[in-house]
Amino acid sequence: MITANQKAFNQFSNIMMLSAWGIAMVVISFLFLYIGYKLDRIFNTEPNFMLGLFMLGLFVSVARLYQDAWVRRKNM
Repeated sequence: MITANQKAFNQFSNIMMLSAWGIAMVVISFLFLYIGYKLDRIFNTEPNFMLGLFMLGLFVSVARLYQDAWVRRKNM
């Protein structure tokens, strides 16, 4: 039987997980965007690497968030 304290802790834990994933998505996206920008400057291929790596960063972040949420949902 789950007590009220455990239920509140689980809700708090889920909120913290979502906020941490939000921050991670922003950091990963901008990191990949910056790396793509630098590669574009080196190879003179202006938006190609920048947009490609930005989309890759978003895709990887969302995929990991979905995977983590799926595991948490199964454990509840």
